[in-house]
Amino acid sequence: MIVDTLKVFVTVAEQRNFSRAAEMLNLSQPGVSQHIRNLENEFGVQLMHRSSKQVKMTDAGQILYKQAKQMLSLYESAKEDIHLLRHEVTGSLKIGASFTIGEYILPCLLAQFVNQYPQVDIQVTIANTEEIAQAVHSNELDVGLVEGHVEYSEIQVQPPFMEDEMLLVSSVVHPLHTLRTVEPHMLQDQVWVFRESGSGTRAYSDQFIQDTALRVNRSFVFNSSQGVKEAVIAGLGIAMLSRWVIHKELELGELHHIQVKGKRFTRDFHVLQEPKSLGTMAVKMFIQKIRELEQ
Repeated sequence: MIVDTLKVFVTVAEQRNFSRAAEMLNLSQPGVSQHIRNLENEFGVQLMHRSSKQVKMTDAGQILYKQAKQMLSLYESAKEDIHLLRHEVTGSLKIGASFTIGEYILPCLLAQFVNQYPQVDIQVTIANTEEIAQAVHSNELDVGLVEGHVEYSEIQVQPPFMEDEMLLVSSVVHPLHTLRTVEPHMLQDQVWVFRESGSGTRAYSDQFIQDTALRVNRSFVFNSSQGVKEAVIAGLGIAMLSRWVIHKELELGELHHIQVKGKRFTRDFHVLQEPKSLGTMAVKMFIQKIRELEQ
């Protein structure tokens, strides 16, 4: 069936590797290669440049990839509409989430969703906000859940589904831990622990430092909120983190909340979608489940 061949082609294009694609599709590598050769013979052009390290798309391959994604989306939509005649929600759902959402909110949400719609095949990608936005824009993900501001004008950013409180924290032996509240100027020349660039948490921290005109004495960068949290507990510096990430450590007395006088720090969690995406029933039901968090 041509759909199967297109699925193989899209998987190879996205993985840029025949072996990884074969493993994901539960096929042999020669079988994957045969699907690609069949497509190239049908169109009379080379679709991919093969090398031992990586697969690179030709111009023709790029055109087919874009159209194949739409054709597969149409196929999934038709299949789901047919299943809906029997009151079933089926198909696949590719979800991307930034680290805070993906590690602390999404698991519980997915457990509820899967219990309600057990026939939906779900794949989850957790990365920083910038990477999730890029994946949604390139149609590698059906929906993205991110925090903070998204720069892509081509992406549909839906209204916030949740407000997140950001807290400035230190270790329980940091000099600031003895103070009930601090004025912004008391945060001058501190050592900071940051997330990497592209992270929504990093963007929020950078904006706070810019708005309060703080000088940073030294900084350390980690590519996960868990790493930042552990570094702060160990006394490496101070950091701005979501309450979702640190609420247990605060309750256990492992972290100190540095309260800035007269300030409360919040940001919004958003849903991202590619505006030209058809939006299968599985996607629609998942977004509906997200919206229940607002209530």
